[in-house]
Amino acid sequence: MKYHALGQTDIEVSRVCMGCWALIGGGTWGDQDRDESLACLRAAFDEGVTFFDTAPAYGAGESEELVARALRDVRKDVVLATKVSRGDLAGEAVVASCERSLRLLKTDVIDLLQVHWPSPTVPLAETLGAMERLKEAGKIRAIGVSNFGASYLRSLLRQERVESNQVCYSLLFRAIEHEVQPLCVADEVSILCYSPLCQGLLTGKFASADAVPAGRARSRLFSKNRPQSRHDEAGCEAEAFEAIARIGNVARSLGEAPGPVALAWALAQGGVASVIAGARSVEQVRENARAADLSLPDEALAALADATEPVKRRLGPNIDLWQTTSRAEPPEA
Repeated sequence: MKYHALGQTDIEVSRVCMGCWALIGGGTWGDQDRDESLACLRAAFDEGVTFFDTAPAYGAGESEELVARALRDVRKDVVLATKVSRGDLAGEAVVASCERSLRLLKTDVIDLLQVHWPSPTVPLAETLGAMERLKEAGKIRAIGVSNFGASYLRSLLRQERVESNQVCYSLLFRAIEHEVQPLCVADEVSILCYSPLCQGLLTGKFASADAVPAGRARSRLFSKNRPQSRHDEAGCEAEAFEAIARIGNVARSLGEAPGPVALAWALAQGGVASVIAGARSVEQVRENARAADLSLPDEALAALADATEPVKRRLGPNIDLWQTTSRAEPPEA
């Protein structure tokens, strides 16, 4: 496992982070055995993963409770990241959310507290002020954001130093490359990539678009006619699965599985500190962890980018993978 500094802090995060949403199962992921979830968390730690990302929204706090159960005895050796939900961004609500997370995580301090989605109504200054007070009180070590598009990010960086922006970024969803990634690189804001395997699409698990279950086929990659869709776009299913096939060919030429290759590609991109990879089995945990030590040759990196360029062009700069009217940008943007 390799490690990387978080923003301008002295906090070292593992380059592969354990994403803790899928561990609670539910409509997107399907049923999940809790003992298996706990085993996944311990297996990640055993593989050198020291960075764990959760949120109050994941199972109404159940994900945070699972993280505490699995890792409490090694708390000093791990970096815990959680979030404040969009509905809790007013000053007092930020503090209350943080206190709940501290209780559920059974810890005295949260290493990275992030704004889960920006709010179109609560001023950034109010949210950030509350987070700064929590930092001064020793309740959190670092402040980050998540899903901040270019307009929100520019406004934020004029007001406050943040250490990370957690965004959806993968070979199949490269929207941040248009505007967000350059802003993060310029200000040394670490990029934390969530859905770096595009909810399993990049593992080669699904042979066709029709094989993808409804909970994972609601993104802008798929037709607006899919169940649970919240966008009004035609999607790019043909382009996406052509890209997946080409990625598989590149992976085979390297003697690797597609999943670790996709993660290694993301880790090779500018500004990326860590990829937040979910897993629902110990085998998946171990495969994801291997990506930190997988160095791809330049020709492979170029071939992978070329394979997904048509999807990048089709989806454009909107960093919200699920909605045409992006929650990552202010309404007037």
